[in-house]
Amino acid sequence: MSSNGIRDKVAIVGMGCTSFGEHWHRSADDLLIDAMADCFDANPRFDRADVDAYWLGTLGSGQSGLTLSKPLGLDYKPVTRVENYCASGSEAFRNACYGVASGAYDRVVAIGVEKLKDSGFSGLLRGDPPGDGTSAELSMTAPAAFSLLDPAYCARYGVDPGAMRDAMTHVAWKNHRNGALNPKAQFRAEVAKEKIAGAPLVAGRLGIFDCSGVSDGAACALIVRAEDAYNYTDTPLFVKALSLVAGPARGAMDPEYDYTTFPEVVHSARDAYAQAGIEDPRTEISLAEVHDCFTPTELILMEDLGFTDRGQAWKDSLAGDFDLDGRLPVNPDGGLKSFGHPVGASGLRMLYEMWLQVQGLAGKRQLDDPRIALTHNLGGRPGSCVSFVSLVGREKG
Repeated sequence: MSSNGIRDKVAIVGMGCTSFGEHWHRSADDLLIDAMADCFDANPRFDRADVDAYWLGTLGSGQSGLTLSKPLGLDYKPVTRVENYCASGSEAFRNACYGVASGAYDRVVAIGVEKLKDSGFSGLLRGDPPGDGTSAELSMTAPAAFSLLDPAYCARYGVDPGAMRDAMTHVAWKNHRNGALNPKAQFRAEVAKEKIAGAPLVAGRLGIFDCSGVSDGAACALIVRAEDAYNYTDTPLFVKALSLVAGPARGAMDPEYDYTTFPEVVHSARDAYAQAGIEDPRTEISLAEVHDCFTPTELILMEDLGFTDRGQAWKDSLAGDFDLDGRLPVNPDGGLKSFGHPVGASGLRMLYEMWLQVQGLAGKRQLDDPRIALTHNLGGRPGSCVSFVSLVGREKG
């Protein structure tokens, strides 16, 4: 597949993000207000009254554009509410960018929010849409479905389960270590590898520390035409590629599917790289935020995104290739694992880290000379999911 893309036609000129965590004392309204305030307070050149339209991503923390217009007191502005599983925030961003690139609007906001703690949704408790009975994976919890990746990977590539356990532990250790440097992360403490490896099991060989946090939060972005970007900031972030694909959801019934890849990720990455003119993601991408909902997910994503060869992600992870000081830092802000995963906000939270890095505002986790960054969202489960990949850069052209 391929897309025409909107390379360098739009730019991010401001971003905001709440802290992620168990915000029992704050409503979705409060989080939306706080994310917007964080965004506009950091960009005095942008007047909130100048926003032409809004896109809101949320899985279940509101219905319709009223979810946003009411708390923000918006008077008769277009607000589009979108949902695409865990890629809901990314979908808000994608549609907002297209709204500007089309010429329909000059200045827009993409915002995402989720109050998971109030809903009781935790990955173990959830509601599925009605089906025809052929989707066997819907009978599983999310941890159970993703736990299949680990033994499948070991079987296909002949990896010793102990070595795979070490690699999964390293992913969790790395992301908690990064999150400890992030004042907005849900979990802000390093966790010893021994504690991660010995944690109580949730499903299969997935322990507590192999699973992403259940949290509340919101994040947002200001988007304008690329030619107008420097009117609002000296360091805009130009959109290079946006790719969203939905799979055919045949994994549970397809004898060819072996749970060692996400075909949707492969397709969306290939499309995004073509849009952005990326030929070698291993050397051309400076950093990446990926959907580490579970530790084996991150390992497989390294291969699906082309960051390493098939069957090698576990080795490269243990070698430190994706650490903060590695050849390609992955999840420098702590990822879903440490920053948390309020579904509708996660995709925009990933872009928020890219914004901070380009601005030189990432503090102790600041990277040297970040140029091209990738974000990736996965929604659904192995064999039945949607995948989003974006590429953004600090320079136009």
